Amino acid sequence: MTTVLVTGAAGFIGFHVCAALLNEGHRVIGLDSVNAYYDVALKRARIDRLAGQGTFDLIEAKIETPGVLMELFATHGPEIVIHLAAQAGVRYSLENPMAYFETNIGGVMQLLEAARAYPPRHMLMASSSSAYGANTAMPYREDVAADHQMSLYAATKKSGENIAHSYAHLFDLPITMFRFFTVYGPWGRPDMAPHKFTRAILAGESIDVYNHGDMRRDFTYIDDLVTAILLLRDAVPAAGQRANAADSISDVAPFRVVNIGNSDPIKLTDFIAALETATGQPAKQNLMPMQPGDVPATWADVGLLRALTGYVPQTDLATGVGHFVDWFRDYYGR
Repeated sequence: MTTVLVTGAAGFIGFHVCAALLNEGHRVIGLDSVNAYYDVALKRARIDRLAGQGTFDLIEAKIETPGVLMELFATHGPEIVIHLAAQAGVRYSLENPMAYFETNIGGVMQLLEAARAYPPRHMLMASSSSAYGANTAMPYREDVAADHQMSLYAATKKSGENIAHSYAHLFDLPITMFRFFTVYGPWGRPDMAPHKFTRAILAGESIDVYNHGDMRRDFTYIDDLVTAILLLRDAVPAAGQRANAADSISDVAPFRVVNIGNSDPIKLTDFIAALETATGQPAKQNLMPMQPGDVPATWADVGLLRALTGYVPQTDLATGVGHFVDWFRDYYGR
């Protein structure tokens, strides 16, 4: 039994990661503030499912609160850290920018200071595909420069990568950053398009479709993402040791960045069509201009993930959307 710390344990991805770890028989220490950024009842429902699944302890606190993580590391001595806690959302960053600075940068600093004092075997930390920013050469590859983020959210996630690299170098902390690409699936966030679209379609309401539908996203099913994260636990980075020619491994630190995506950019209109098929109802579309901070397309190169783990995400859109809609109907009684 390994002791694993999962920050953001009550969140969409954190919940699924905790469930998978508990299923493997590990002891999981979850940390989450259970804040009201979206439906707290959904977060509580996730926690309730985890509580009856195995050796799971939840600590309710903000990661940016001084001393919380230091005490947690001193008490529990996590061997693996999976850092998923963040203030999420591109559009919300325009309304409440300080929340992103406090959690996504301040929280990372608190985590790294605790790891410096009580080093784990491997830290796996969530970044985002939005870190690629204004890059237009696709598919996105981890070894290309990512210097021009398009939103404050993206900027804080890229800043977290840079700070983590410095700690990896200074204190020999093995750190893997993974960049997510539009994750969806059961228990997903209500502020994300799959959830909002499904709710509106089933209610006969219109959905806002940005950039008039001319967008592509590398939609990645949650089970594929979790599988990749768990496999990466054993791919502990060592400075300068490359898994392939395009490895992002640092020459001066045990640090690398890894994409986790489906490597299959899907038109937003095709995703909506899949929801229409799964729900059995047509979508009323309200075509809108591009939102500030958004990018027209994302597409992951997953060659490094394959080289490190032998795995690439594989759930097709129809299957993944079908699972999500089935969960949505069951959870909300629609």
